[in-house]
Amino acid sequence: MFDLVAYLKTNPRIALVGATNDASKFGNIILRDMVSKGYSIVPVNPRATAVEGIPAVPDLAAAQKGGEVGLVVYVVPPALTRKSLEEADKLGLKKVWIQPGAGDQGTREFLDEHNFDYLMDACVMVETRN
Repeated sequence: MFDLVAYLKTNPRIALVGATNDASKFGNIILRDMVSKGYSIVPVNPRATAVEGIPAVPDLAAAQKGGEVGLVVYVVPPALTRKSLEEADKLGLKKVWIQPGAGDQGTREFLDEHNFDYLMDACVMVETRN
């Protein structure tokens, strides 16, 4: 099994699906936390042009246009995660992190059936603490 926690230490470019300007939501809290730790984050939100001053993109295909995406982090409801995972699969983005609450059993089955390297139900902020 691929070690995504160790992979994060290589500082991959991260697409954050569910990034938001709403400071009370985890999509904002995670973005601010990861940026403060030096990670390169691409906010993915179809309804925002920027999140916390960082240019946002509507989907993963647009995120890829700005450079290689090494990891996709999901912080959206499971139905939206599943829809985006289908796009990730088509784009060859096979390293994904499913935040607690962003996935369900159907998500896990999709990830296994499509040979993703993934971590599910672990918090990316906790796993990147120094």
